[in-house]
Amino acid sequence: MRKHTLSVILITKNEADRVEGCLQSVAAVADEIIVLDSGSTDETVEICRRYTDNVTITDWPGFGKQKQRALDKAKCDWVLSIDADEALDSDMQKALVSLLEQDSIEHTAYRLPWGVTLYGKTLKYGRSARSVLRLFKREGSRYTLDEVHETVIPPTGSTGVMKGFLLHYTHRDYGHGLDKAAQYAWLGAQKYHRKGKKSRGLFLALLRAIWTFFHIYIIRRGFLDGSVGFIMAMTYAQVNFNKYVGLWLLEREDRR
Repeated sequence: MRKHTLSVILITKNEADRVEGCLQSVAAVADEIIVLDSGSTDETVEICRRYTDNVTITDWPGFGKQKQRALDKAKCDWVLSIDADEALDSDMQKALVSLLEQDSIEHTAYRLPWGVTLYGKTLKYGRSARSVLRLFKREGSRYTLDEVHETVIPPTGSTGVMKGFLLHYTHRDYGHGLDKAAQYAWLGAQKYHRKGKKSRGLFLALLRAIWTFFHIYIIRRGFLDGSVGFIMAMTYAQVNFNKYVGLWLLEREDRR
């Protein structure tokens, strides 16, 4: 029998082709599911309403602010933040139920191992070989209000790692991957500019890209993921280059 309750929070826009798999994976473990949709024009909202009555259609203020809005609506003891292109595998579902059945939970937050699934392959190395902080005690938690790459700041305490995988179907196809990479690079440039970070010039942008590729493909052994690992290392390198070029161009506009 569960001793703790769980809120699942989700932000969406035009995810009709992926969101049902996400919702199916959490439906049995969630005490409440909270969805904030920022103006979907497909069937995303209708699909979400099959799983929860707590669906709000709102504007888009950026990732951090939107996730904070969703967190503010949560009422349970614990919160699981999940994206529409993600799903809990069966091992993680079982681990989560087991955790909520404990009388006393050791940690105040948990990292979920990512199982990035891309072009028919689940990646095990490179940047994909990491865990993301998605499960945390509700009381005392908050999100940073960044436009992109927001992070949750959980209550003071230790952080554990869940068993199983948070499957991440990050790209629908290569074209979607290119669009997403460009969006994140530009949002990252704007975020850095707002925070006063300096680009230090275009040559350093190139060096950053080279280092990103080396770090992901060699140090973090992305080469063991084969051709898809190479594609991903190049993609992250390009994103980092574009982000700092965008920052450099914003700095030029400031000087005019």
